[in-house]
Amino acid sequence: MTAASDSTLFPQVAAATQFPATPEGADAVLDGLDPEQREVATALHGPVCVLAGAGTGKTRAITHRIAYGVRAGILQPSTVLAVTFTARAAGEMRGRLRQLGAGGVQARTFHSAALRQLQYFWPKAVGGEVPRLLERKVQVVAEAAARCRIRLDRNELRDVTGEIEWSKVTQTVPADYPAAVHKAGREAPRDPAEIGQIYATYEQLKRDRGTIDFEDVLLLTVGVLQDRHDIAEQVRAQYQHFVVDEYQDVSPLQQRLLDLWLGDRDNLCVVGDASQTIYSFTGATPDHLLNFRTRHPNATVVKLVRDYRSTPQVVHLANGLLSQARGRAAEHRLELISQRDAGPEPAYTEYGDEPAEAEGTARRIRDLIASGVPASEIAVLFRINAQSEVYEQALADHGVPYQLRGAERFFERPEVREAGVKLRGAARFGANDALLDDAMDLPSEVRAVLSDMGWTSVPPAGSGAVRDRWESLAALVRLAEDFAKARPAATLADLVAELDERANAQHAPTVEGVTLASFHAAKGLEWDAVFLVGLTEGMMPITYAKTDEQVEEERRLLYVGVTRARLHLGLSWSLSRAPGGRAVRRPSRFLDGLRPGSGGAGRRAAAAAAGGVERGGAMTRGAGKRRTRSPARCRVCGKTLTDAGEMKLMRCDDCPCELDEALYGRLRDWRAERARQLGQPAYCVFTDKTLMAIAEAVPGTEGELAGIPGVGGRKLGRFGADVLALCAGEELVPAVDGPSPDDLPEGGARTSGKSSEK
Repeated sequence: MTAASDSTLFPQVAAATQFPATPEGADAVLDGLDPEQREVATALHGPVCVLAGAGTGKTRAITHRIAYGVRAGILQPSTVLAVTFTARAAGEMRGRLRQLGAGGVQARTFHSAALRQLQYFWPKAVGGEVPRLLERKVQVVAEAAARCRIRLDRNELRDVTGEIEWSKVTQTVPADYPAAVHKAGREAPRDPAEIGQIYATYEQLKRDRGTIDFEDVLLLTVGVLQDRHDIAEQVRAQYQHFVVDEYQDVSPLQQRLLDLWLGDRDNLCVVGDASQTIYSFTGATPDHLLNFRTRHPNATVVKLVRDYRSTPQVVHLANGLLSQARGRAAEHRLELISQRDAGPEPAYTEYGDEPAEAEGTARRIRDLIASGVPASEIAVLFRINAQSEVYEQALADHGVPYQLRGAERFFERPEVREAGVKLRGAARFGANDALLDDAMDLPSEVRAVLSDMGWTSVPPAGSGAVRDRWESLAALVRLAEDFAKARPAATLADLVAELDERANAQHAPTVEGVTLASFHAAKGLEWDAVFLVGLTEGMMPITYAKTDEQVEEERRLLYVGVTRARLHLGLSWSLSRAPGGRAVRRPSRFLDGLRPGSGGAGRRAAAAAAGGVERGGAMTRGAGKRRTRSPARCRVCGKTLTDAGEMKLMRCDDCPCELDEALYGRLRDWRAERARQLGQPAYCVFTDKTLMAIAEAVPGTEGELAGIPGVGGRKLGRFGADVLALCAGEELVPAVDGPSPDDLPEGGARTSGKSSEK
């Protein structure tokens, strides 16, 4: 399991390493960025909105933006606050900024940043200590339900807790809950009046006990900043530049907090993708992202569509999936352009029952591992966590190690804590430690220390707790090996310091093992091989997705799953739950028109947005919108073109072409004659590349000819008729010492079939 690793995503970046060299200066921070990413990195003032498709390097773009500003002396690290939605994402951002030489920048979740401010200002704003934070909200909800004489089973308890969280992030008080649910078209798990009653009792219990929950952290911080202008100004004096990642997932409450942080300033950069909005059930909405240009008319909008993660085959499926989407988010979808070489086609597999599907998936995973794909680069994704058990059993039966996503954090595992203690002790007293007598370098020192905890060079058989423990220790060994390669002079003490920094940032090393995760838990991650399983109606979309918008969110969830794959992608479903059961299931409707033999794709969404940049203020009275700069794509393989000659041909130089050589010869002869008449070099008429493009396209109309790069409006008027006549196979009458094109009527051609009138 790995987070998006730019060193493996970007062909222009050096070989992958966990410890890349720090750029030597500000300009070096920009090295390796594509044109759109560079626009993001250098747009350091005013509102900036980055619309970033899956795999397009959004984290790379915004971390390099911050690092470039810091290294160039434009931004002070202590004045920058970068916020995202998970501790893992915040930790990864801190790790990248540190590697880029921009340590000291605050990268936190909304809740973490708010809690830190609340703890600091509470004595001044309220007095005393901050109320204790609840560790287990669900227990208090259960008690509130019991006090209301309402019985909740385990699933209802979880769902009611989720409704309370939704109410708080949408700033809905208990008395307004029933009306808010009705207005939102939300399907409550119980009678809304009952949930409102439980919600009110839950809030009373917290007040009685002097406790707060995570949502209260945001609400109380908002309250303090709204009521105490002096405190708000102190926060604004501290933080002057803001970056918000995953902006499509912002809730109304988080947006309110962000507005209070900003005040009347506009030094804000937001990054998101409406097509990856999959948390609306928690109160997240893409409206803030989609309305950003309306709220900030002078914003710079950059669209990232170059996909460095996935093969053209995976990207084609992802684009096709969204092409059937409906709704506002679909109107703003980004069409990805793969930058990778071609790979295998996605595999669609139908099974008779769920155990057969799990067995078939495990067998394919075993074969991939045998072919050289690391187990840590393989994932099995499903809609709900209850689906994991059958896959756990199947992988164990095949001797394939696995890990459950969402389990205990790496640095909080007992064996990792123990290893840290032992490594720290060896770093202090290594000279007197017999374990290290035969160690020749840093990795061998680590292996010696961890061998005392049960690590061996050969993994234990099977799965379970013993294998999990070994995998944790093996991850530390691999980290030590990478650290030693990057820093040959590093000592054991240096490694311990590195581990401490990673623990603080939650920047965990890779644990070897196939990842089992839900689609939601997989957001922000990627693997070489991904298996999307259980893709049947009732599961994808899920049964309780009733409204059009709920169904569209399920489609976006599948899109997120598809775009996790770099190279291998498997999609499967089973016709019945158990062996011998009735084959009544059918594949997900989202695969219609995409999987072989499934017919047409039906209604299409509006055209996707192209990549490029829109400058603030492009809309003026009486003027149209400024056109975006779209990347040119090879019409054969689809890759983005950067070479001017290739862009004229609209294909890579080494891609196959259908050049009409006879036409190309006639065009060259005609060009030589026209150049002689004009007294100019031949390339001033048309370059060789433009003539080749014409001979490949063989245009039949002025519109088709004008669409060829290198044929502008002026040349179309001067030479268009001649070129079209040659493309049509007509013979031009030689014009010996005739008039120059400037003397001819606009578009006048001299052919043997007709004469030109003056």
